[in-house]
Amino acid sequence: MDPEHTDAYLRRIGAARPAAADAAALRELHRRHLVSVPFENLSIHLGEDIVLTEDALVGKILKGRGGFCYELNGAFAALLRSLGFGVELLAARGFGDGGRLGPPYDHMALRVTGADGSGPWLADVGFGRHSTFPLDYASRAEQQDPGGCFRVAEAADGDLDVLHDGTAAYRLEQRPRELGDFAATCWYQRSFPGSYFRRSLVCSRLTEEGGRTTLSGRTLVLTDGEGRREERELGEDEVLPAYREHFGITLGREPVAVRAAQV
Repeated sequence: MDPEHTDAYLRRIGAARPAAADAAALRELHRRHLVSVPFENLSIHLGEDIVLTEDALVGKILKGRGGFCYELNGAFAALLRSLGFGVELLAARGFGDGGRLGPPYDHMALRVTGADGSGPWLADVGFGRHSTFPLDYASRAEQQDPGGCFRVAEAADGDLDVLHDGTAAYRLEQRPRELGDFAATCWYQRSFPGSYFRRSLVCSRLTEEGGRTTLSGRTLVLTDGEGRREERELGEDEVLPAYREHFGITLGREPVAVRAAQV
């Protein structure tokens, strides 16, 4: 990323250029990203291609869109590198029903170090409801965060499990990967009819107050920082305005999930 794109990205997330690539800067950038850039899989249901290159991922963010894990963490990695952080892409597998692990490269997370060698931290702006701030990668103690209680635990074969409120969220490999390594599973997630992302439709972001705004199909869920929840079904003429109002996303037509289209 050149300085012009870095500045545009920082404006997109409402963050000032940090004076140093350190822990404090990473915490602020991480939170601002979660507040400003939604976790969404709309491209899958709009027939848009998902290209795992730095230019494509950053370009999508700068156009006001979000994405799912490969896109969000891939773009965030580019931003952090442009600001002087050291960043490695890590592959992970999400835990599903019954503790069953997803396929290899099911998820992407980031191992980040400061310009002064501080860290490492586990940064993840692409898992939906997760930690507000980066986690201490090396710590095996419980870590309190506005998003809950997190712990990084040793797992089999040198991997790590990331637990959220006592439940395993995903299993993390420690070997660094390249962006292209995730292409096959990204294709599966957006193309295979049985994929969760093909069968679901979601757009969600953290709010400034620590709540969450989620539009799933036509169901709008607003949660405040105290956990109070408001849910309602939108009418057909309310969906596109809701994307604009709550997420800053302007669409030409309503995305419809594969499963919803079959009902």
